[in-house]
Amino acid sequence: MSHAEDHEGTRRDFLYYATAGAGAVTAGAAVWPLVDQMNPSADVSALSSIRVDISGVEVGTQLTVKWLGKPVFIRRRTAEEIEAARAVSLDDLEIDKMAQNRNDMTLDASDENRALDEAGEWLVMIGVCTHLGCVPIGDGAGDFGGWFCPCHGSHYDTSGRIRKGPAPENLWVPVAAFEGDELVLG
Repeated sequence: MSHAEDHEGTRRDFLYYATAGAGAVTAGAAVWPLVDQMNPSADVSALSSIRVDISGVEVGTQLTVKWLGKPVFIRRRTAEEIEAARAVSLDDLEIDKMAQNRNDMTLDASDENRALDEAGEWLVMIGVCTHLGCVPIGDGAGDFGGWFCPCHGSHYDTSGRIRKGPAPENLWVPVAAFEGDELVLG
């Protein structure tokens, strides 16, 4: 038996492994752009978490910011608005009795579960009507002193809960938290 015959199987194995390895690298190079294009773009990733200076928001006023391509209402409510929202019984909510609070989706729609702070002064909601995505008008609009959607007539109260109209859910509460004079969304 010659020396070449001893290594004949080894050369063949090497060629198989080299070909398989080159094929795997080529397949990976072809598939990677398809997988990578599913990641969010840099501008979307940059907006996934924003900080909003709320030090200048006066009691009874609302600030609207854009987050993830949607308007977000940041309202500093008056004592009267808080009292009106907290006086509403869950039995009066005929359409949606859930808080729609992204911080905890199991909460009921009481005002305490929708407000951002314990006192109820700060209310943060995604400003998109849950019917067909229009932007409701605020500052005491509608039959319940909160927001009114001019597209199809949905009325929201001072806590952003749907009270009348075709909207199936309350205005959504995003994940948000205070850090000093800033509100962090996301």
